[in-house]
Amino acid sequence: MTIFVAVSTVNWRRGIKTKITTAVKGQSLVPAWRPLAVFCVYRLLIVFLLLGVVITGVGPRFLGQSQPDLFLITCLVYGAAAIALSVATVARIGGFYFQVLLQLSLDIGAITLLMHASGGVPSGLGMLLVVVIAAGGILTVGRTANALAALATLAVLFEQSYSLVSRDFEAVHYTQAGLLGATLFATALLAQVLAARIRESEALAAQQSLDLANISQLNGYIIQRLQSGVLVVDRNDTIRLINQAGEELLGLKPGREGDPLAMAVPPLAEQLACWRKEHHSYQPKAFRSALEQSEILPKFISLGAPYGTLIFLEDTSVLARQAQQLKLASLGRLTASIAHEIRNPLGAISHASQLLRESSTLNPSERRLLEIILNHCGRVNDIIKNVLQLSRRKHSRLEALLLKPWLLHFLEEFCRTHGIDRAAVVLQVDPGKVRVHVDPSQLHQILWNLCDNARRHSQDSDGSPCLQISVGIKANTGQVFLDVMDRGPGIAKEAVDKIFEPFFTTQGAGTGLGLYLARELSECNDASLEYYPVPGGGSCFRLCFAPLGVGANAA
Repeated sequence: MTIFVAVSTVNWRRGIKTKITTAVKGQSLVPAWRPLAVFCVYRLLIVFLLLGVVITGVGPRFLGQSQPDLFLITCLVYGAAAIALSVATVARIGGFYFQVLLQLSLDIGAITLLMHASGGVPSGLGMLLVVVIAAGGILTVGRTANALAALATLAVLFEQSYSLVSRDFEAVHYTQAGLLGATLFATALLAQVLAARIRESEALAAQQSLDLANISQLNGYIIQRLQSGVLVVDRNDTIRLINQAGEELLGLKPGREGDPLAMAVPPLAEQLACWRKEHHSYQPKAFRSALEQSEILPKFISLGAPYGTLIFLEDTSVLARQAQQLKLASLGRLTASIAHEIRNPLGAISHASQLLRESSTLNPSERRLLEIILNHCGRVNDIIKNVLQLSRRKHSRLEALLLKPWLLHFLEEFCRTHGIDRAAVVLQVDPGKVRVHVDPSQLHQILWNLCDNARRHSQDSDGSPCLQISVGIKANTGQVFLDVMDRGPGIAKEAVDKIFEPFFTTQGAGTGLGLYLARELSECNDASLEYYPVPGGGSCFRLCFAPLGVGANAA
């Protein structure tokens, strides 16, 4: 794991370095229209400032002192061109680099003319070329920026040469022109270095932003896929985050972020208030959700004053079932071996009893005792068969099963076997074309046990149905469930936690293996079997099937 993390870190750093190098070289340079627009605003300010100085006569006297007409005409043309180029930049007309080269070339030419009209290099207007070359170094890269510096230097030298030929000035300042040219080249190089570092920083910031977004998305995915429920509330007890497992445990619909916790889950809000008051001494208590009736144990963790509280939700029934499975795994192997050893002497007792029953010398009381022996031998044999079936059960052969026609056929067989009026059994399947992934033979055994229990515990003296089977789909998870309900007295609270244990029964004639076997077979089919009390009296055993696939149960 450490090696994997180290290699991933090296690859990540290499990836950033490669991206930065590419950005510096200009291979992935994004056109910077916004900086170009800012430079257009700067150009407009300079042009209109120069025009204002010439028109009003207020300002430095050297501006246009040599050739006033040339200075005024250049300012007017330069101003019109600046307005047109600003509009083109805002509208993004033409390619970005074409716009940059066109505008900076115009700036070099216009500033050179203004400098010549104002007395040449000594006027100081040549420093405006430094700003132009700096902009070129920022907006372009590599040879383009150097070419612009060379173009500006040649323009200054040409202006000095033209002044010498035309004798416009008394003296020519080649030294100052050379220093200005050197300054322009130095500015171009410095601007390129600074721009490269800026682009490197932007590339690094973009990569880090992408990595943070990926990590955030990964964290969100991990939180949503956690088996434990995760809930985050702020200081006002408003739900800010809840994962899918938390929604399923609490029976909440998606999209409850922003709702008060007291409105969504009142028992959890009460425990949170108690925990804040007592804090370290408070021991959370398990509570039942409103819809799922699951035993949920919360755990509170403070995130600090600005953030709120992190709440972990654990389904205690799952933890108890896992612990029970570990205990029953060893118990199952032991009972299977004991059952196998008992079967041989039991067969001998049963066979001897049957032979003895054929004797004609037995009186009625002896025959009665013999019947008791045979009945109990049959009961013990049934227990042995169930135990051996648990230890030798076959692997499940799952298939996509259309529930409604299968249930109709099952109920016809069940009612015919037990002599029950078919109208006394209510079947509700919504939607009608719902499918599940299950082994049909094992589902038959599960439902037979559940329906037989419901038949024996039902009360139909008032004419109400003695047995009801309902099939539906959970709205929050899309999971198919099957409920077997009866109108009996229900199961006592102290016995609810034991009904799925082997050999536990509330009837003297029962083996105590029916519900245990039903749950074991359910888990073999990736399903779950739970008990829920029915309000008003009665019992409900809910069988939740494994998801068949997205869209498979669309009616």
